[in-house]
Amino acid sequence: MTLIHGFRTIGEQDIPEIRTRALVYEHVKTGGRLLSLVNEDENKVFGVSFRTPPRDSTGVAHILEHSVLCGSRKYPVKEPFVELLKGSLQTFLNALTFPDKTCYPVASTNAQDFHNLIDVYLDAVFHPRLTENTLRQEGWHYDPESPEGPLHFKGVVFNEMKGAYSSPDNQLYEYSQHALFPDVTYGLDSGGDPEKIPDLTFDDFMAFHRAHYQPTNAFAFFYGDDDPVERLRILDQAFSEFERGRPGHYIPLQKPFREPARLERPYAAGPGESQKSMFTLNFCLPEAAEPDLNLGMNVLEHILIGLPSSPLRKALMDSGLGEDLAGAGLETDLRQMYFSVGLKGMARGTADRAAELVLATLGRLADEGLDPKDIEAAVNSVEFDLRENNTGSFPRGLSLMFQALASWLHEGDPLALLPFEGPLAALKERLASGEPVFEGLIRRHFLDNPHRALVVLNPDPELAARREAAERKRLDVAAARLKPGEMARLHAQARELEQLQEAPDRPEDLARIPRLQLSDLPRENTLIPAESVALGPSPALFHDLFTNGILYLDLGFDLSAAPDRLLPLVPILGRVLLETGTAKTDFVTLTQRIARKTGGIAPQTFVTPARPGPDAAARLFLRGKCTLAQAPDLCSILAEVLGSADLGNRERVRQIVMETKARREQRLVPAGHSIVATRLKARMGRAHLMDERMHGVTALFSVRELARRVEEDFDSVRADLEELRAILVRRSGLALNVTCDAKGLDAARSAVADLAASLPEAPALAAANREPLSLPGREGLALPAQVNYVGKGLNLFGQGWSFDGSAHVVGKLLRASYLWERVRVQGGAYGAFCSLDRLSGACTFVSYRDPNVDRTLKAFDETAQYLKKLKLDRDELEKAVIGAIGEIDGYMLPDAKGFASLARTLNGEDEGFRQTIREEVLSTDAADFKAFGEALAALADKGEVVVLGEAKALEGSKAGLKIERIL
Repeated sequence: MTLIHGFRTIGEQDIPEIRTRALVYEHVKTGGRLLSLVNEDENKVFGVSFRTPPRDSTGVAHILEHSVLCGSRKYPVKEPFVELLKGSLQTFLNALTFPDKTCYPVASTNAQDFHNLIDVYLDAVFHPRLTENTLRQEGWHYDPESPEGPLHFKGVVFNEMKGAYSSPDNQLYEYSQHALFPDVTYGLDSGGDPEKIPDLTFDDFMAFHRAHYQPTNAFAFFYGDDDPVERLRILDQAFSEFERGRPGHYIPLQKPFREPARLERPYAAGPGESQKSMFTLNFCLPEAAEPDLNLGMNVLEHILIGLPSSPLRKALMDSGLGEDLAGAGLETDLRQMYFSVGLKGMARGTADRAAELVLATLGRLADEGLDPKDIEAAVNSVEFDLRENNTGSFPRGLSLMFQALASWLHEGDPLALLPFEGPLAALKERLASGEPVFEGLIRRHFLDNPHRALVVLNPDPELAARREAAERKRLDVAAARLKPGEMARLHAQARELEQLQEAPDRPEDLARIPRLQLSDLPRENTLIPAESVALGPSPALFHDLFTNGILYLDLGFDLSAAPDRLLPLVPILGRVLLETGTAKTDFVTLTQRIARKTGGIAPQTFVTPARPGPDAAARLFLRGKCTLAQAPDLCSILAEVLGSADLGNRERVRQIVMETKARREQRLVPAGHSIVATRLKARMGRAHLMDERMHGVTALFSVRELARRVEEDFDSVRADLEELRAILVRRSGLALNVTCDAKGLDAARSAVADLAASLPEAPALAAANREPLSLPGREGLALPAQVNYVGKGLNLFGQGWSFDGSAHVVGKLLRASYLWERVRVQGGAYGAFCSLDRLSGACTFVSYRDPNVDRTLKAFDETAQYLKKLKLDRDELEKAVIGAIGEIDGYMLPDAKGFASLARTLNGEDEGFRQTIREEVLSTDAADFKAFGEALAALADKGEVVVLGEAKALEGSKAGLKIERIL
């Protein structure tokens, strides 16, 4: 047996679909596993994962995921993870807890940086410095207000999960999974139930790490163009310190149900939500590791609910029983797949009717057969996605790691799900033979499957108060059981933790963290190819990039002339153009055609400040993609929808409006930080004002009013849509963007030119006046939630400050140092952010899943003093510079590069401006931090405040908030 650095090869395979050579290894001494994917992708990925099925819902796996990154044997600092965030060129750096595994992935395009990240992560998972204070900080602890009490709970994960439990959609997802898997680990909450997290003891915490965090239970993964032999050496060095142990607990299959289950639960609702229930019907499926079934179920999911016209989705939406689809769809990350579908925004008591509709629709489709065009559309869409392999900002290698783990974690072949040509060819062959493949899947796995569960969530306006009272009672009972002097001891213990959190790391320990040097950084920005070309009557921006035979085409329509009253309709119009049918094609046929003949068309609103100001660059984009052979189809469809979309299709417009309303309401809790930032910036410039009207709280109020108008006065809604289309859809002001290689442009030129020529030739319109919103300076937005999202900001340009690239370095340090320590570590919030728009001067500070209000506002106000007093050593400064360059040089796939180049053209950020920023970043010194602190000094007195959270927390704040209930 030949060994390479302690590993033996147990599998080897070429996977031409992803241009990869795959090697599977076992570490002989420990039994540790390695999947090594070798290819030419510069965005290198490493991950080490552990099988970590919990035995309860105390969140032990989740808390450990946080805790192992809080210092290790080799790197004995408080937060090595944060030090990496400060000073790395990483393209991905995180840790993730799943119901059955915990994963620690990193990615970078820089080889030395990549190896630095790996070194820190391997030491973190295998040799963490876990103490009782680690558990107290990241998990939970008692935090008495004084030596006499009262007690409170505090902890990062505790508050994170309070935020998760404030989201009805998150709760519906969890309950749906739990209902199908009551007897195995998937019936528990690996993230942690806030009511159970305080049950976790330090002994159990340590025992879980000893049992699961060792090489015998490790699944290591490499991907990219780094040295494949060096991968083995690195892992052998980490693994060989250990002896072979016991692998983590295997996840058994859930025993099949003999009859369907039903579960009803409440969710915390505001007083205006008394009729809004939601439900899912959930089906347990076989194991995810079978490639043919996995692919077949993915295609079937697209057939049933993938398009607005998909038969199951359409039946549910046409029923009028709910406002939007609910459910996860097909879930393939667990050992057993499951399918979950339902509705939200329902009248109480109608879930059973909706569930019966699901089964009746599935029965009809199985009996009568599926529309061949739905099948063709689904197969084309899934195949296009597989071949494009577009993972957005997510590294491609990370996606493959998760696919491999779906089988590998359960003693299956890690390569089972990576090749797709074989299963795809087999599926096409079965369909060509006339076999009713998907009708059979529907009957076998849905209709004849008693292992299903109906889950219903009903709103309960009193639930939040009951939860709060139960927590208070638990704390009071715990306090009553304390012996004399124990309350004072707990108070001293909490203060000791605060002192540890505030204490700086020793410089010699910080110096151990490996990092790049400034000399390793490129001095010049990487340019994206861009040239202006004529395509028929319109100029276009062309990006000559390798796209593997795919054409990316963006059409942007100028919003500058759209009046304020029509701006809330812009996102609605984007969907209406694509989802209502046209003068010659009905809605179902149109959406089928888009999926059959293209890789998809999606609307996207784009609004940003523009140089030199104060105007905004704002567009409604239709973004399409297709193979080069499909270019005529894509352009023909775009011409048709732009020229004759049926804006009078009342039922479809109603459904789009109700879906938009439901999604904006659902988004308030999980994306509260984004809502607050948008609301704050609405006071700070025209672009931000437009953004608030299209996507913020103002847009939520507008879509609620629009829902009423659709029912009571649809003619006025149609007139507004037609007016907006007439303003936007014209050749003048069109932003046309093409991304592919030169041969691709030649192939697509004629079709794109014909599309441009089909647009109305009309003169450009004058820009509309923008009226500011009347917003209070200190605003509280109330909704049912157990956490808050606290924001404060001001426009620095209004304080006489001029932008300098050093601000990116300052912001990097604030996010990864001051705000992390003050708001997250010491304050207990899950996160805190600061952002500066370099084109408008809008500067905002926002917290995420925060137990506090005033404490966080105080931390924001003291930022300026922190910067002015900061004594920054050279090492810390250089780390912040490296981190800022890493953000500037963020990795992008070809379609993202093309669109980023267009965005820079629209907002006036030419290459000279961007290169100046880079040079200012690289030359940042300590004086720049003090200068930024001087500019920020006005935040405390002049900054405006927006807080989103529970009414009681807002009312208890001393910030003088004007409170409005929004949910």
